[in-house]
Amino acid sequence: MGRPCSIFVPAEDLVVSYGASDLLTASRVTQVMKKTKNDIRKLQVAGFYRDIELPDPSPDIDEVRRKYDQLTGDSPDYSFDRRYTLLEMHVNLDLIGYEDTDSEGNETGIELPYVVTIDLSSTKVLSIYRNWYQDDTQKMARQHFVHYEYLPGLGFYGFGLIHLVGGLSKSATSLLRQLVDAGTLSNLPGGLKSRGLRIKGDDSPIMPGEFRDVDVPGGAIKDNITFLPYKEPSVVLYQLLQTIVEEGRRFASVADMKIADMNNEAPVGTTLAIMERSMKVMSAIQARLHAAMRREFRILTNIIRDQGPEAYPYETAEEEALVAQDFDQRVDVLPVSNPNAATMSQRIMQYQAALQLSATAPQLYDLPELHRQMLDVLGIRDAADLIPSTDEIPPLDPVTENMNILNNVPIQAFEYQDHEAHIQVHMAAAEDPKMQELLSQSPNVQALQGAFASHVTEHIAFQYRREIEKQLGVELPPIGDPLPEDVEKQLSALTAAAAERLLGKDQAEMQMQQIQERMEDPVVQMQQKELAIKEQDVQRKALEAQARIQADLQKAKDRNELDAERIDAQERIAGAKIGAGSAKQALEAEMEGEEISSRERIEGAKIGAEVAKELMKEDDG
Repeated sequence: MGRPCSIFVPAEDLVVSYGASDLLTASRVTQVMKKTKNDIRKLQVAGFYRDIELPDPSPDIDEVRRKYDQLTGDSPDYSFDRRYTLLEMHVNLDLIGYEDTDSEGNETGIELPYVVTIDLSSTKVLSIYRNWYQDDTQKMARQHFVHYEYLPGLGFYGFGLIHLVGGLSKSATSLLRQLVDAGTLSNLPGGLKSRGLRIKGDDSPIMPGEFRDVDVPGGAIKDNITFLPYKEPSVVLYQLLQTIVEEGRRFASVADMKIADMNNEAPVGTTLAIMERSMKVMSAIQARLHAAMRREFRILTNIIRDQGPEAYPYETAEEEALVAQDFDQRVDVLPVSNPNAATMSQRIMQYQAALQLSATAPQLYDLPELHRQMLDVLGIRDAADLIPSTDEIPPLDPVTENMNILNNVPIQAFEYQDHEAHIQVHMAAAEDPKMQELLSQSPNVQALQGAFASHVTEHIAFQYRREIEKQLGVELPPIGDPLPEDVEKQLSALTAAAAERLLGKDQAEMQMQQIQERMEDPVVQMQQKELAIKEQDVQRKALEAQARIQADLQKAKDRNELDAERIDAQERIAGAKIGAGSAKQALEAEMEGEEISSRERIEGAKIGAEVAKELMKEDDG
């Protein structure tokens, strides 16, 4: 087919020695294969088998096939089955010419693993292949089969479901047949009648409501007819049937859980524990099947690595993508099944427990991813479209964000947005009385309020980062980028100082805001008005007192000016008197005959006259 294929091998077609415990330790494993002549010829032309002539195949009928035919009711004609029976044996051999040797080249006598294919009819060998990797120094046998074991048993093959419930199934079938037969015989009883009793038309059944003539030889009819003692279906048998069916379900781990018997308010963990206890056997089976599938995938990856093409037959994201590199020993392909949850109900309960834990600490969980996995478990298609990832959410304006919150559409804040404007728009919508009235009538009011608060918190976080950057004077490293240890320490010290400065600034602004809010209080405003009135009264009284003081000062000033003018007048009069006395003395001296020149006497008289004249003018003024 051009690709590695997994083929189902029935248990009857894989022959393993009775003493083997598993495939890894079995000394020989033989697969019985049925192939047509054309299939063998294709493998011969391809070089997989030896190109030899094979005689016509002979029918190979074993006891297992006869038992199958007996159970299914088939009666095939094996003479028309023209398929060859091939035996592919995985066995250890010490072949001549291919002996195992030690480091010195001496034969060790150890048998090495080979795959030998033989035609059962002719006993001819079709192929012999080495069954270990050429670079394996230990020459460990490669595994080609995976055992999907239902339950471990005493032998290699283990136990299947038929081994567990086969006897119970037969018992239940027998009891059910007995109940049906008892009901049939009870409804259609048989009996004995006397030889002389004759019923006209006794060869046909009596219809409901029909009466026929009877010839009675003597006595009553009931004396001539006796019914055999057939009992109705037994209640004890019915209870035994129920018990056997319940035990069979218990063995098969398919017992129904009675929800009515459980507490509806029981925690999810308690319910999950009850389910795990009831599914203990099935969980173990699921774990074994999971491990077996993992081994099968390992075999397929080895085949792809060793036998696959070098490059992919289609375009890939990488130009030089090689198959061998993608499927090397470091790659391990795992099944997507969960070995700890055998049923969908278990997986759903597990995710419900995770959702309950996330409600206690939502900041620790990726809630969108948790809900997407929950939808995948429920089998809902396109879960990624129902809950888009944050990478798919586009940036929006604040009004559109409010609309999306109201419509339960996911939104996201981005670092480069105007966070102050977004916060103002969101808070205005949240505090709008009309909006609050409408939201109070919505059944999802708590979810909407939580979405509003969560989105506003995102903007607040980005705004805080921007304020720290303003205090630092430089931009912080991009979010999510790894930081070296020394850079992280230096940055932590710088951001600590910036955070302190930002804290002082915000505290001062908050105090000013609180003062402004108190100033807008009506009581405070009334007190301020009363204080203003009192202050105006005090200012008026102070002005009046100041006016009185000014008036008193003016009066005192006027008195001082009058006193000064009176003193000046008195001084002028005294000067005039002194001048006149001086003139008089001069005249007297002249008259007494002092020797003074006539000019001096004249000048003195003039001066005295002028002084007297000036004093008189000032007095008149």
